[in-house]
Parts: sequence; C-alpha cells; structure tokens
Amino acid sequence: MAQDADKDVQEMVAQILAVRDRRDEAAFAALFVHFAPRVKGFLMRSGASEALAEDCAQDVMATVWNKAHLFDPSRASVATWIFTIARNRRIDAIRKARRPEPEDLDWGPEPEPDQAEVMALQQDSARLVDALEKLPEKQRRLIERAYYGDLTHSEIAEETGLPLGTIKSRIRLALEKLRHAMS
Repeated sequence: MAQDADKDVQEMVAQILAVRDRRDEAAFAALFVHFAPRVKGFLMRSGASEALAEDCAQDVMATVWNKAHLFDPSRASVATWIFTIARNRRIDAIRKARRPEPEDLDWGPEPEPDQAEVMALQQDSARLVDALEKLPEKQRRLIERAYYGDLTHSEIAEETGLPLGTIKSRIRLALEKLRHAMS
C-alpha cells in the first residue's frame, strides 16, 4: 500500500516536471483528471458554491499549466503546491466578492441636507449645550469625560479617585436631567 502511494507521488512529480520542462500535454491531462475534481471538492467544502468551485478549479489547473516552472519538488509535494494555489484562489474570490463594484459606489458630492433637518439639529444642539450648562458641576464634568473624553466609568474612577458607584450614580442622574430637558 505504502509503495503504491509512493509510486503515485513519484508519478505526479514526473508529470509536473514533464509539464514544466517539455510542456507535455498528456502529463498535464493526467494531472488535470486527478486534481481538478479534488480541487473542486476542496473548494466546495470550504464554502464555495458549485459554480465558483468549478471556475476556481479551472483557474487553478490553468495556473498549474502556466506556472509549472515555479514548482520545486524539494519545497513541496505536487498536491501541496496545487492545493495552495486553490486556497489562494479561494481567498481572492472571497475578497473580490466583498469589494464593491464601481457602479455601486457613490460618486460626486453628497446631496445637500434638508434645511429643516439642519435647523432642527442646530436647535437640539443648542438645547443640549444649555442643558449641560445647567447641570451641577460634578455631574457635568463626569458627562464630559464619559461622552466627550470617550472614557469608561472605570477610567473616570481611576482619573478622579471617586468610587465607581459614585461615578455611575452621578452619570445616571445627569443623563436623566438631560433627557428631561430635551423632551
């Protein structure tokens, strides 16, 4: 059994070298018959659709034909080399599928916002600034650190030396006052 497997491996090496050195079409055909269905199955098991797996398998085998001069039997087996090409083609296909097509991209300037929305946003912002100014100093400073300084409650507690529970209570009270002022 082991001798048969070793013989198959040697035969594959001889075939890829024949493709590399003499552009031997019969040797390539034998490699194609052996590897194309296995590559397709490998790609389908890794999540590719049947159509994508078929296309990638064809592309992989075309690469084997065109890049056989890059095969080095001292660095990898024929199967490892071919399945590495297949894996890379699968990664390329995934990246391409995630990339937006040019016609899907927005071109040109953003449309002008509705003036009524702009006015409403400006009024809300002014009300928020006013409501923040009316908060007690201790609560306002904590809100500013949490929301403008982008600090966590724990980071504020470390920075101020106040207990974490005090920080949370003051922020909760301040947010309640802001909600009431904004409604």
